[in-house]
Amino acid sequence: MSVLVLVLAVCAACCLGFGFVLQQNAAERAPLGDFLSPRLLLDLARMPSWLAGTGLMVAGLVLGALALGGGELSLVEPLLATNLLFALALSRIRTKQPLGRQGWAGLALLAGGVSAFILAGEPRGGSAVTDPLRHWLIVGVMLGLALLLTLWAGRVRLTWGPALLALAAGLVYGVQDALTRVSGRRFTSGGPAELLTGWQPYAVVVLGITGLLLVQSAFETAPLRRSLPALTAAQPLAGIACGVGFLGDRLHTDAGALAWEAGGLAAIVAGIVLLGLHPAMPQGTGTGTGESGREPALERG
Repeated sequence: MSVLVLVLAVCAACCLGFGFVLQQNAAERAPLGDFLSPRLLLDLARMPSWLAGTGLMVAGLVLGALALGGGELSLVEPLLATNLLFALALSRIRTKQPLGRQGWAGLALLAGGVSAFILAGEPRGGSAVTDPLRHWLIVGVMLGLALLLTLWAGRVRLTWGPALLALAAGLVYGVQDALTRVSGRRFTSGGPAELLTGWQPYAVVVLGITGLLLVQSAFETAPLRRSLPALTAAQPLAGIACGVGFLGDRLHTDAGALAWEAGGLAAIVAGIVLLGLHPAMPQGTGTGTGESGREPALERG
C-alpha cells in the first residue's frame, strides 16, 4: 500500500467528516418543503456554514480522486469510511461529550475492521472487465436500488426517510467513486482528449449533484446520527462491489482471507453504527419529528 495513497485517503476522510457536520448544522434549518427538491440546494447556498461544509466536502472529493488515481477502489473505500471518526471528533468539540465505552468500542471496530479487510484482502489491481454488459448490470443494480430507496424515503420521510436517503446516497457515491477511477484511467492513458470524449466524467458530475441532494435532504429532516452512519456504511460496500465487479480489483479469495475480509467489513459497519449513535453526535432540534412545528409544513410541501 502506497503511503501517499494512505495519506490522501485519510485527509479526504477528514475533510468529508468535518464537511458533513457543518452541512447538517445548516441543513436542519432549511425549509422542509424543499425536501428532495433542487430548491433545497439554492436555499442552503445562502448559508455560510453550509458553503464551508461543501467546500470541505469538495476538497475531500478531490483528495479522494487523487487517492483513487494511485490505489485500487477496494483499498481506498474502507479508508474513506473513517470520515465518521473525524465527524465525531468535531462533534465532541462542540458537545463536550467524552468518548466513553461506546465511542472507544466503535473506534476500535472501525479501525480494526479497516485494517483486517486491507491486510487480509491485500487489494491490488488487475485487468478491468471489458464486457459492457457487466458494467451496466452492476451500475444499474446500484442506481436502481438507490432509486427504490429514495422513493420509499418519500413515503416515510419523517421516520425512516433520513436513513433510507443516506443509504441511497451511499450507493450513488460508491458508483461515483468507481467512475472517478475509470475517468482517471482514461486521463492517464490519453490525456484530456481521452477523458472528455468518454461519458464517465459527466456521469461523475451528475451523480455528485444527485448524491448531494439526497444527503442534504437526509440532513434536513433528522439529526446527523440518523443519516451519517447509513451513508458511511453504504459507500464503501458499493465501491468495493464496483471495484471487484468490473474495475479489476483483486482480493485474496482463499477461505481464511474471505473470512477475515467478511469479518472486517462487518466490524466496519458495526463501528460506524456505534459511532453514529454516540451521544456526541448532534441531536438536532426536533427537526423532522413534529416537535419543532415543521411537520405540518412538510406535509403541505
